[in-house]
Order: sequence, then C-alpha cells, then structure tokens
Amino acid sequence: MLSVSRTMKTALGAVMCLALFAAKASAGCGDYRTLTGPFEFAQPDLEQQQSAMKAAIETRQRGGSYGASIVGFWQVQFISKGNTTHNPPIPDNAVIDNAYSQWHSDTTEFMNSGSHAPATQNFCMGVWGQTGFNTFMLNHFALTYDATTGNLAGTVNIRESVTLSPSGDKFTGTFTIDVYDTKNSHVDHLAGNITATRLTVDSTVQ
Repeated sequence: MLSVSRTMKTALGAVMCLALFAAKASAGCGDYRTLTGPFEFAQPDLEQQQSAMKAAIETRQRGGSYGASIVGFWQVQFISKGNTTHNPPIPDNAVIDNAYSQWHSDTTEFMNSGSHAPATQNFCMGVWGQTGFNTFMLNHFALTYDATTGNLAGTVNIRESVTLSPSGDKFTGTFTIDVYDTKNSHVDHLAGNITATRLTVDSTVQ
C-alpha cells in the first residue's frame, strides 16, 4: 500500500507540473485567450526591496546622480492586474510572463519571452523613449504564428510605462497587451504590473 501511495503522489505531482507548464506556455508574445490556471504567483522579495532602498539612500548620501540609464539587460516579470473578467479569468498577481529583455542605447528593445513556445514566436521587438526623470515608455510589437501550420496568426502590441530606480538596478511600472488577428481586428486585451531586475556580468540564474 505504501508503494502505491508513493506512486500516486508522484503521478499527481507530475500532472500538476505539466498543467502549470501548459498554462505558462500559452502566454508570452502570442495569443493569451487560451491562458488557464493553475498560475504561478509573484512573491514580494523583501530582501531585494530593502537592498534597492539602501542603494538609493547611499546614492543620495554620496550626492551622486539620479539619472541612471535604463540601457542594459533585464530579467522581467509581467504580473496580472485587473484581468479577472478576462476569458478565461486571470487572477490578480498571477505571473503572465517571465522574460529577458535588452534595452539598447539607440532606443530599440528586444525581448525573449520565457512563457511562449518558439513555434508560435517567443522573440519580439520594441522602441522606447524617455518621458521624464527616470521614467520611460516602451512600444513593443510581436508576430504570432499557428504552431501547427506555421501560418501567421496575428500581431501583439505591448506597451509599458516604467520608472527606473535611483540606483539603476530595477524598474517597475504598468503594461498593456493587445492582440490583433491577421485582419487587424482587436481580439484580446490584458493589463498589469511589470517588474525588472538588471542583469550584470556577475548575475546567476534565478
């Protein structure tokens, strides 16, 4: 009986992992209309927040510049907010996408979505501009494809409004995602909060 119980627990765990992977694989730069739970939820990292606050205070004490650059390599999370009436519903604080993003000095941007299958497209590009002191906007576009036929399925427009931390190692803000079919008809909309941590030559996989 003990071995049977262990086998059932192992099988149940595998099913839950597969369900979570399937839910995340439908997100990213493509069509969000098939996004279903169970969802991974964002967890506040108090240690990182305290570290960022400490760095900001030290910058002030040194009399250093607050004009940190957003140019660089970032690990980004898109966190759902206000999508409970979406079809299917997405709970607040659910992680919609994990991605790596590069903001370039020529005001272009490039993102590799970690939650979208390459067959449907997981790379997308954007252009950014500075809107104020340490505030920026990004206008980002992606093409999405049918994984079975390889045919173009539509276009995705992601817009971000973010604020860079005084220390320059994080940014936070809001995003919207709008999905269009091949006839440019609007078929889906999502919104939420975005958080990003700068990656450096000393960064490790998190």
